[in-house]
Amino acid sequence: MPRIVRDADAAWEGNLARGTGTLSAATSGAFSELGFSVAARVGAPGGKSSPEELLAAAHAGCFTMSLANELTSADTPPGRLDVRCRITMDEVDGKGHLIVHSALDVTGRVTGADATAFDEAVEKANAGCPFSILLRKAGAGVDVTTRFEGGD
Repeated sequence: MPRIVRDADAAWEGNLARGTGTLSAATSGAFSELGFSVAARVGAPGGKSSPEELLAAAHAGCFTMSLANELTSADTPPGRLDVRCRITMDEVDGKGHLIVHSALDVTGRVTGADATAFDEAVEKANAGCPFSILLRKAGAGVDVTTRFEGGD
C-alpha cells in the first residue's frame, strides 16, 4: 500500500466555553464546515460533532476495512459488516483528560464462514488495524464484541 496523507482544516471562533468551530475535509471535500463545540463534546450534541465522535468514526471505518481484508483473504468476502465504535475520554490522575478506551461492536454476514472463522478474522483485523494499533500504543484499551449473522 502506498503512503497515505490526508488533510483536514479546523477553524474556531470565540472562547472555549461558548465558542464553536468547523471542520472540513481538505483533501476529499467529503464534508465541509462540520460544526463542533465544547458543549457537543461534554453534553448534548445539538447537531454538532466532537473530536471523540470523529475518532470513533475513523476507528470504525479503519477497522471495517481491516476486517473486510481479512475475510476476503480467507476467501470469504463479507456480504455486510456493521461496526459501531464508542470512544471514551476520561480524566487520568496526573495526566488530564485522555482517550482511555475504544469499544467496537461488530456484526457480520459472511457467506462461507462460521462464527469461529469470523471471530478469528476479527482478531486478526484488530491486531492489524492501524487505528487499533495507534490507540493501544497510546495506552487506550481496545475491546471488540462480535455478532455473526451467518451468510447472505
